[in-house]
Amino acid sequence: MYLLGIDIGSSSIKAALVDARTGKTAGIANAPETEMDIMAPQPGWAEQDPENWWDNCRDAVQKLLGRTGIAPADIASIGIAYQMHGLVAIDREGEVVRPSIIWCDSRAVSIGDAAFRDIGEDYCLQHYLNGPGNFTASKLKWVRDNEPEQYERIRYFMLPGDYIAYRMTGEPLTTISGLSEGILWDFAENGVARRLLDYYGIDGSLIPPTVPTFGNQGRLTETAAGYLGLKAGVPVTYRAGDQPNNALALNALNPGEVAATGGTSGVVYGVVDSLVSDRQNRVNSFAHVNHNPQTPRIGVLLCINGAGSMYGWMRKQIAADGVLYDDMERMAASVPTGSDGLRIIPFGNGAERMLGNMNTGASIVNLQLNRHGRPHLYRAALEGVAFSFVYGMKVLQELGLNVSVMRVGNDNLFLSAIFSNTIAQLLGCRIEMLRTTGAAGAAIASGVGIGLYPDVREGLGALEHVHTYEPQDQSNACRDAYEHWSAYLDKF
Repeated sequence: MYLLGIDIGSSSIKAALVDARTGKTAGIANAPETEMDIMAPQPGWAEQDPENWWDNCRDAVQKLLGRTGIAPADIASIGIAYQMHGLVAIDREGEVVRPSIIWCDSRAVSIGDAAFRDIGEDYCLQHYLNGPGNFTASKLKWVRDNEPEQYERIRYFMLPGDYIAYRMTGEPLTTISGLSEGILWDFAENGVARRLLDYYGIDGSLIPPTVPTFGNQGRLTETAAGYLGLKAGVPVTYRAGDQPNNALALNALNPGEVAATGGTSGVVYGVVDSLVSDRQNRVNSFAHVNHNPQTPRIGVLLCINGAGSMYGWMRKQIAADGVLYDDMERMAASVPTGSDGLRIIPFGNGAERMLGNMNTGASIVNLQLNRHGRPHLYRAALEGVAFSFVYGMKVLQELGLNVSVMRVGNDNLFLSAIFSNTIAQLLGCRIEMLRTTGAAGAAIASGVGIGLYPDVREGLGALEHVHTYEPQDQSNACRDAYEHWSAYLDKF
């Protein structure tokens, strides 16, 4: 028996099969081989065609089945993870009304800001845990104001994962966790965010019925099964946004547990047991996959735009041709902690939410031409990104999240010992690296949905430990470097 997980990203669709008996990943595939197109009809816009997601689901699943040799009849359940905050609208015939407005589209910022002021900051933070911001509800308001003919055609609006589940089962459904990420859930009232919908003039009947995050959410139709190359009748039993799902995949489910990733952007996702919010909107709070009103589980999300993009720029623009990240790590390790006084502010990938949406740009500080070379630049970049994680974690600590263990996957910046040790040292926490993916996490979660596992932790019992970074009692060099770095940042 196998469990299928599908992760709907904005770059590609990933699929994974997990052996239900052992909990080990049997295979992973993704489609397309190159990144999916993102359309930008105007500056600041970002749209994708949901039909492309569906086509690439088929390609990824068929590639996975061919690669593993696993028979469709042996697949017991399907779990879905997906890019958060997107908007997909369908009409009464189930056809997509317009391209999806995805997570990185910024057209609705002013709409959300106005709602935050008019509804009241205290009300929004107490009821929604966030300002309406540039999230799904505000994007739908933009469609209502600017494309009224398209808006009138809408029967249901959904998040990207809801749409893929709909294509699989024919049932338009969503979850409380999903609604909360769209700022469509009222935690104080334990219901749909009626006041925000009324303010936006949005009919609440456009929201699909809600189902639990884990459990039967419909079964694969004959049409969908034939298209995907699967067996009809397989249940879809889990769906969640990519960051809550990544936290699940890394076994971050209970208060004080933290998951992190250091890709193009950096993300820290910590779990707390109270309805916390940040008045400055530097971080965002959403219902975690295991949230319920009696035992709250809130995921607090910190996003850092200037992360892997900074180090990727270093490799592309500064490193010699043919130099790999492993080579850069070895060169950086030849330089002492603190990079001999060189500092890099890595925020060159747009506005930073944790800095109050300031766009500081990236900076190289205290460059001494007769002293510093490429190894210093590499180390200063790694340290600068690590410092930004630590700086952001201070916000989470203000909200009551005291981290002792941070769990990460075995990819991206956390593969760097310099980067990981810097964070571990400054936060005084252990960093546990596990071998997993979001698609594999969704697959295991689907096993919970069919009752195969009594809880997620049992399903994750086979997670393979790769490495642990422990905080070391060293000199004050690391803390001194951080304090000089943060003092410069505070000048902005």
